[in-house]
Amino acid sequence: MNLPDYLIPASWQWIANALALALLAYAAIRAPWKHLSNPALQHVFLGSIVGLMVIWSIKAGIRPGLTIHLLGATALGLMFRWQLALLALAVVLVSITAFGMAGWQALGINFLIMGAIPVAFSYNLFRLVDSKLPNHLIIYIFVCGFLCAGLAISLSGLSAVLALSGMQAYPADYLLSNYLPYFILIAWSEALLTGMAVTLMTAFRPHWLITFSDKRYLKTGH
Repeated sequence: MNLPDYLIPASWQWIANALALALLAYAAIRAPWKHLSNPALQHVFLGSIVGLMVIWSIKAGIRPGLTIHLLGATALGLMFRWQLALLALAVVLVSITAFGMAGWQALGINFLIMGAIPVAFSYNLFRLVDSKLPNHLIIYIFVCGFLCAGLAISLSGLSAVLALSGMQAYPADYLLSNYLPYFILIAWSEALLTGMAVTLMTAFRPHWLITFSDKRYLKTGH
């Protein structure tokens, strides 16, 4: 993740940047802005962005473009829905790029890999669980928070591997044996931290989670 400019062919840059801009424009139009009318929630939203800026700056890597770090995409989706989550992650990515941790011409593909893909997966899994499984607090925390976060970052890593292989930046066998396995480790950390954060929010700050409802998830029945 955090792909540098020189690894990405110009055609990939144009296509990815166009897709990212279109997706962000659509997200801005559909975003639940009324949710941020509460000043306290505005502070939570901005604080989440600052927190993720710090988290994204703490990374490890083996070669250029082959870095790993926590994402926080699942937590943002549960807190603010997919639209605001995408906008927040775009601000995070622009910020770390401004500090030289990623390339400006790679903004589009980095956003798609580290923002759009994990947010889309997380929010759609939440909707599936919300509609098919019982409304239970444990299901919300474990499936929508813990499990979903681990799968989301793993999918992000797989997407990075496929992109790098497709661009012929690195051989596919090298990526599969020397890069993708690290996402097993980071996926556990992402899942654990997200699950803990969601647990704490449901207990002490349930209004921070736009997808959570006391009346639904704290029932002992169905």
